[in-house]
Amino acid sequence: MLVSKIVRRTGPAVGQATRALSSEASFTVRDFKLHKLEQGPSTQVTVSREDALKYYLDMVRIRRMETAASNLYKEKVIRGFCHLYSGQEACAVGMEAAIRRDDAVITAYRAHGWTMTRGATMIEVLAELTGRQSGIQRGKGGSMHMYRENFFGGNGIVGAQIPLGTGIALAMKYKKTDNLCVTLYGDGAANQGQVFEAYNIAKLWDLPCIYVCENNGFGMGTSSDRSSASTAYYTRGDYIPGIWVDAMDVLAMREATNFAAAYCRSGKGPIVLEAATYRYYGHSMSDPGTSYRKRDEVDDVRKNRDPIAHFKDRILKSGLASEEELKKIETDVVKEVSEAVQVAKTDKELGPDELWENIYPDNDVWKMRGVTPFEWRQPKI
Repeated sequence: MLVSKIVRRTGPAVGQATRALSSEASFTVRDFKLHKLEQGPSTQVTVSREDALKYYLDMVRIRRMETAASNLYKEKVIRGFCHLYSGQEACAVGMEAAIRRDDAVITAYRAHGWTMTRGATMIEVLAELTGRQSGIQRGKGGSMHMYRENFFGGNGIVGAQIPLGTGIALAMKYKKTDNLCVTLYGDGAANQGQVFEAYNIAKLWDLPCIYVCENNGFGMGTSSDRSSASTAYYTRGDYIPGIWVDAMDVLAMREATNFAAAYCRSGKGPIVLEAATYRYYGHSMSDPGTSYRKRDEVDDVRKNRDPIAHFKDRILKSGLASEEELKKIETDVVKEVSEAVQVAKTDKELGPDELWENIYPDNDVWKMRGVTPFEWRQPKI
C-alpha cells in the first residue's frame, strides 16, 4: 500500500486530547487488467474522511450481520438455503459508492450484502431470513429473494438474473434515461449460454449494462480453473470491453465502477467487470467449504487480504480516523446486530390469510368456486 497524498485538518476531540486528522488521503491500488480498452481506471485514488468512515461502517455491518446469520442458522432459527457474503463486502460497498440510487442492481442468491447497500435495514434482512413480518418481504422471500426499489433480487436460479438485467438495461435505454443496470453473477454461472446471449444483444443494442462476474474462486465446490477453459472472465465478452479489478480493495472496486458507469452513461454500451474476490464460508451454510480447499488457504486470505482489515489499516496509517473512532463504529454495529437478532427471533410470523396477498393488484382473497381454499379445506361436521 502506498500513501501518496495526505491533507490534514484538525479533527474532533478524542477524550481529553485533540489530534490532527486527514480530511482526505490518496492511495495507489493494484493495476487493472484491460480488455479492448486503450485506457482504464486510474490506479491513484482519493477518498475523503467522510466516505472512508462510511465504507468502513458499511463493510463492518455486512460482516457482522452475516456472522449473526451464520449463528442463527446453526441454532436452526434460519432454515433452508443461506448463502453468506462474508469476504466479499468490498465488492458491494465499492460498487454502491460509484452508482446512483436510481440505478438498478440485480444479483444472484448471495444477496444479503447487496440488500443492505441498496438501503435495507439490518432488521429487514435478518427478519426476512427467519421468516418474520418485519422482513423486507414480510418473511415470504427468505434468503434468496430480497427486493426493494431498484434492487431486483436475489434470484434463486443460477445465472437467470443475467438476461433479466439485460432487459432492465433495455428498459432504461427505451425510456431514454441515463441510468444503468449492474448485473452480477458468479464464476459458477459464467459458462452458461445465456451469459453470451445476453452479451450479444447488449452489445448489438448498446445497452447501459455493467456485467460483473464476482469471481470468488469456486462455483459451489468446483474451482474456476477446473470448470473454465479460460478464467480471464473480464475478456469473455469478446467484443465487449472488460476490466479485471482486485475486489478485496473497496477503493479499487469503486474506481473501476466509476469508470464503467461513465462508459455506460456515455452511450458506448455494455462493459464487463471481473471482481476478483473470495468467500470465507462454504457455498451455503450446508457446505463446510473444506472438502475442496484447505483451511490454511482461507486463513491466509483472512490474514493477508481481508477487505475490512486492509481498509482499516489504510484509514489509520493515513490519519483519516483514530483507533477510537473505528472502535466506536464496531461497538455500535455490535449493538445494532444484537437488536436486529432479537427482532428476528421474536417478531410475529405471517398468518395463513396473508399468503394470498401480493398475488393480484387488488389483494382480494383468491377464491375457487366461491370459497377460499381455507374454507374449502374445513372439515364438515
